[in-house]
Amino acid sequence: MNKKAVVLLSGGLDSTTTLYVARNEGFDCFTVSFDYGQRHHFELQMAEKQSRKAGAREHLQIQIDPAIFSGSALVDRSLTVPEHQFSQAGIPVTYVPGRNILFLAHALSLAESRNCSVIFTGANVLDYSGYPDCRPEFFSAFAHMARLGTRAGEEGDPVEIRSPLIALNKKEIIELGLTLGVDYSLTSSCYNPDEQGQPCGKCDSCHFRARGFQEANRIDPILA
Repeated sequence: MNKKAVVLLSGGLDSTTTLYVARNEGFDCFTVSFDYGQRHHFELQMAEKQSRKAGAREHLQIQIDPAIFSGSALVDRSLTVPEHQFSQAGIPVTYVPGRNILFLAHALSLAESRNCSVIFTGANVLDYSGYPDCRPEFFSAFAHMARLGTRAGEEGDPVEIRSPLIALNKKEIIELGLTLGVDYSLTSSCYNPDEQGQPCGKCDSCHFRARGFQEANRIDPILA
């Protein structure tokens, strides 16, 4: 029987690299992305393209009502996406309340219904420095909950949660992705791109992406 996995695919640099990690490990992939009213909705186009390019078996785009979110600059357009500020203490205004809890819950349902043994997520060290739902402890706790609350877990074959990039910085992620054949020209990382997907070049995500390519001695293909 083929190994099957659900991959949370935003269309960004990290999740796309994660998709290729899963594929390289021999998994037949089901990809899922989420439209939650994010101002960077351009990423959804990249997710669909990357899913097709990687030969995923199925790609789903799930709608989440943005009305449940407030106080996040990624959803609330009355707020301003700040320029790079991750050196500051506290949770950034770009945090979306409970986002990864919702994403993983949907992915868990999909995994059970498609008989997938693993859920892959692209969380990494730079994210869990600011976002509480990107910490290793969070994913461990969710995996424990999944064992208790699913048929797969009850029958002794729980769905595994994997975050293969969790300890990598952007340079290391980019280098890994390039060895796996990732086309980074079909990714979008910016929190506040224009309607054509051009990055703002000022937000945290743009900053970390730019630094990653610089440290890897590579030119970011979306800027070439």
